[in-house]
Amino acid sequence: MFTRLAALVLRAPRVILIAALLFLVVAGGFGASVISQLPAGGYDPPNAESSRAERILTERFGAGGFSLVFAVTAPEGIDTPAARARAQSISDALTQSGYVNQVVSYWTSPAEEGAALAGTDRRSALVAGLVAGNDKDAMQRAHDLSEPLIGERDGVTVTAGGQAMSLYELNHQSQVDAVKMDMIAIPLTFLVMVWIFGSALAAAVPMAVSMFAIVGTLAWLRILFSFTDVAVFAVNIAQALGLALAIDYTLFIISRFREEKAAGSTPEQALIRTMNTAGRTVAYSALTVAVAMSVMLVFPMYFMRSLAFGALGAIAFCLVGALVVAPAAIIVLGDRLDRYDLRPPVRRLFRRPAVPVRTAAEDTAWYRIALFAMRRAVPVIIVVSGLLAVLSLPLLGAKFGYPDDRALPTSTQARQTGDVLRAQFSVDSQGRVPVVFPDAAPQASALTDYAQRLSMIDGVTSVQTPTGIIARGQVVSPRVVDAAAHADSAYLTVQTTEDPFSEAGRAQLAQLKAVAAPQDTLFGGLVQRDLDAVHGITDKLPLALTLLVVATFVLLFMMTGSVILPIKAIVMNVLSLTAAIGVMVWVFQDFHLDGLGTTPIGRTVVTMPILLGCMAFGLAMDYEVFVLSRVREEWARSGRTKADSDRAVALGLARSGRIVTAAATVMAIAFAAMMVSQVSFARGLGFGLTLAVLMDAFLVRVLLVPAFMRVMGRANWWAPKGLARWHERHQWTDDPTPDTASGRIDPTVERQSI
Repeated sequence: MFTRLAALVLRAPRVILIAALLFLVVAGGFGASVISQLPAGGYDPPNAESSRAERILTERFGAGGFSLVFAVTAPEGIDTPAARARAQSISDALTQSGYVNQVVSYWTSPAEEGAALAGTDRRSALVAGLVAGNDKDAMQRAHDLSEPLIGERDGVTVTAGGQAMSLYELNHQSQVDAVKMDMIAIPLTFLVMVWIFGSALAAAVPMAVSMFAIVGTLAWLRILFSFTDVAVFAVNIAQALGLALAIDYTLFIISRFREEKAAGSTPEQALIRTMNTAGRTVAYSALTVAVAMSVMLVFPMYFMRSLAFGALGAIAFCLVGALVVAPAAIIVLGDRLDRYDLRPPVRRLFRRPAVPVRTAAEDTAWYRIALFAMRRAVPVIIVVSGLLAVLSLPLLGAKFGYPDDRALPTSTQARQTGDVLRAQFSVDSQGRVPVVFPDAAPQASALTDYAQRLSMIDGVTSVQTPTGIIARGQVVSPRVVDAAAHADSAYLTVQTTEDPFSEAGRAQLAQLKAVAAPQDTLFGGLVQRDLDAVHGITDKLPLALTLLVVATFVLLFMMTGSVILPIKAIVMNVLSLTAAIGVMVWVFQDFHLDGLGTTPIGRTVVTMPILLGCMAFGLAMDYEVFVLSRVREEWARSGRTKADSDRAVALGLARSGRIVTAAATVMAIAFAAMMVSQVSFARGLGFGLTLAVLMDAFLVRVLLVPAFMRVMGRANWWAPKGLARWHERHQWTDDPTPDTASGRIDPTVERQSI
């Protein structure tokens, strides 16, 4: 397969490059607008309790939707004519919009209800409602509605917040951050590639492949969005992975091509040999990363599926770019690939030869590092494993939940409104807990009795029922605002002082659910959504982990023929990724290092460890494949003794160590660029991925892998006889590669190269 692919590239390299250029133009025009079309939601499992309650509220009562809260602040007090006039204009706009329901206002509510909508300093008060529609429609409606209403006029300041505005501003901030990421990552990455390759032309090849991958993935996401929900954060993942993996894979291809040419091969022979060694390794790597990212498809929230879609698209286009576009560029450029070397002046500055002297593998620093790790194998294993285990400890105290407006920067409307609510209001405007009776409406007396008992729970200010408002067990108003009863269903609303994103909010929900209901109920609201999001992850986590481990084991077994090396890879990958997640929790949840500029909320967004885990595991496998491919190549050529195993490990690391660490540096730049994001959990993800990549490349691959393989010796390559025979018959091999010295086909080479 890989020889045929190389032959295709050799036959028509210019045609391939022209086709790639046309694809860039068409896909770029088609996919460029996708980021402005995608919503920022997708955290809710569709069949969870809160989702079912929301559907009934929307379909049967027209009472569902996303909260939209206006904070009206007047230094002279909320009862001034100017404040009243601004509030009335907001209420009128909400009521007349046609898509906002359950509108309440301090200025029009009865005294006992209005008191909860006034700030403790009597300088701020609220107007609120629920915006109908899905998350994409609701966030756009909230923005369009609030834009002419916010700001300072006549001494009165109005800000807009709530769920709908938070979603809009998350979406908008993600678009801004995506541009910033590219503006930082692409120039820095290009400079690093110039230093690695020397030639600006050689450095331009992986950058071009990354553009091919990113543009292709954006077009892929737009096509997907025509058929299913896709969250905007898929774009951020596609950009980061597209840049990182494209450079990673192309770096491996170009480096192997140069190595083969330096060994005396013609460009044609070098390309065929490169495709059958590095090309297959890249394909294996892409497959392992794709398997890791595919695991996110088992989770029910479309946020997680969207990230998988973005990642899989990026991986596929990176693979095509590295195996088709990059080889075509290499052949077309020819000897020009190494022109314009910018490093000689720097070398002369440090009194080093302008042209580096080619060093034997045994004389490299990577060979010496491998020998160091193997000679002190047990201490290295204990120290490195112990360090990673200690870094993992904060994970034991992780608290998982849903993001709120504090994920946004303080300059945003939703964040400013949320800060006002937390500081000035005893009743949280988002602490609305709908209780839905999905099958039938209880008798009025039973419903009233139930509401009275709910109202006695600590922190509950009132319960709105179809017959009036109840507080502390007593009917305080006959007014009906946020409750209704039909023949087939009913709902009432509990209003609470508790922050829905706090542990107190969760405890209160448990107390509310413990109150005996006259018939089956469904609870809605942000606390229930928070719990449902966590359960949506934890319920599917065992299946996801099982699929990940089994698929990884099978792939590495097919590559190596060993059952020991896949187990070793899985254990080491788990060590490095749990360490990265642990440090992320320590910084962003426990708020050390000042949370790297974020706001502490005391919990970790539940989807982030899963995303970080899948990406870190896949990328660790990426490097594992790169290292093992060279080790396996050396082992296959040896006499298969214990000494040969040690030498194969050292030579494999010597020949792959520079590439792996260079690729890790480039990948770390791509992920570190995510830390410019003003969305706190995106910044945390970028931090965690950067740390995971660096720890894996510089600790695990360089020290832990050779130390472990030294301890295992020949057992590294062991498999039960039955499996070994099966592997001999079914191993993933390709057609033979040319002997690079003579140009003839050597049928033994293919069996020696992975």
